[in-house]
Amino acid sequence: MTFRKWILAILAVSFAALSISLGFWQLRRLAARRAANAILESRRAAPEITLDSLPADTGAAHFRRVRIRGTYDYPHEIVLTLRGREGSPGVNILTPIRRAGNDTAVLVNRGWVYSPDGVTVDLNKWREGDTVDANGFVETFPTVGAFDQPNPKRPRSMRRLHRADLVKLFPYPIANYYVVLTDSSAARNAPPRVEPAPLDEGPHRNYAIQWFSFAAISIVGLVIFLRRT
Repeated sequence: MTFRKWILAILAVSFAALSISLGFWQLRRLAARRAANAILESRRAAPEITLDSLPADTGAAHFRRVRIRGTYDYPHEIVLTLRGREGSPGVNILTPIRRAGNDTAVLVNRGWVYSPDGVTVDLNKWREGDTVDANGFVETFPTVGAFDQPNPKRPRSMRRLHRADLVKLFPYPIANYYVVLTDSSAARNAPPRVEPAPLDEGPHRNYAIQWFSFAAISIVGLVIFLRRT
């Protein structure tokens, strides 16, 4: 072969090797995603426990089914903005729960309500009682990704729950997790509860197929080129 053909062959084989490596990397990520989903699914099916029985590690507490009892602190509610539901804009309402004998409050996502701009809502219309005795699952505060700067005009409305900003809004400590209620309240003005996010496998399988396809195209293309020349 000529020098030019050798260069093309080396480049094609190198690209194919890189593509195969990336394809197997995506398969490893798919396996890790499946393992994580299996753990979360097992927690969904496990018997519910009390908040005091949760593991101290929030990662181990994530998605645990819990029973929560306490008193709603409506004046210190938080609004999670730009939450869609069946194509409609809205917000999620998070209300602190004060528990007897415990100074640390727990934020509770009580559900979704319609908001034309996905930001503003009359919270007084959505008070469902003074006390709560309900079940739900544990969610963790996000720690990666971009967080919007607090809006001075709406300090209690935020796009993502940044715990470092949240702690400044309460006159008491808050837990390092929050609870999403899942039971249906008998109160007429209770907001519809938020459904747990589906445990999908992500795009890793498709990405792996794409990388393997690139490798095959590279090798097949090289063979055709060499035969024709």
